Amino acid sequence: MKFDIRFCGDCAVTVVFPQEISPEVNRAVCGFAARFADMALPGIIELVPTYSAVTIHYDPMQLDPDQLVSAIETAGAESGEGAAQEGETVVIPVLYGGEHGPDLENVCQHNGLTPEEVITIHSGREYLIYMLGFTPGFPYMGGMDERIATPRLKTPRTAIPAGSVGIAGAQTGVYPIQSPGGWQLIGRTPLKLFDMDRAEPFLLKAGQKVIFKPITQEEYEAIERGEAV
Repeated sequence: MKFDIRFCGDCAVTVVFPQEISPEVNRAVCGFAARFADMALPGIIELVPTYSAVTIHYDPMQLDPDQLVSAIETAGAESGEGAAQEGETVVIPVLYGGEHGPDLENVCQHNGLTPEEVITIHSGREYLIYMLGFTPGFPYMGGMDERIATPRLKTPRTAIPAGSVGIAGAQTGVYPIQSPGGWQLIGRTPLKLFDMDRAEPFLLKAGQKVIFKPITQEEYEAIERGEAV
């Protein structure tokens, strides 16, 4: 798949793939990022994949820009539509509605559906994580059914609890930490998407698939206590 190389100052470069939101382009992005990471070049600080690009932060004192470009071209040469492996599927348990999903009724009214229908539709899809952003570990997911698409809140909340599952337009996502936000909140997961005490702080990563699994209050509390459900 074609791509452009654009330097962002002297410490970063962005590899830009076709500018569209699609599973094919995102597979190329994630495939490129994986192959480039495997090269283990000295001076690479961080890779940041997005919907259709990857930004590479590097130390110019350790890595010559020409060497960097050469490595990018080598990794990118294999970034065809089928080059990336399919990401693993992560099941995220969700307690829908009630105090954990205060905007579920908004979604129902906007789309002329019952709470049960919204929950069934939302949990009946497999979602692709296109990128992480906004806050540490926030997954932007594609593949949501248009039947439950709902605009953001007109006035964002100043504090949304960690684990809140929301809808904004035709996207769905999960708030990893408490933060402001304007997404329509329909439920909450007891899983920690971001935890600095873990060896790998981020539970999710770009390229993975997500399935939401409805759970009860009792199951929610059990998972919070660290018990298997």
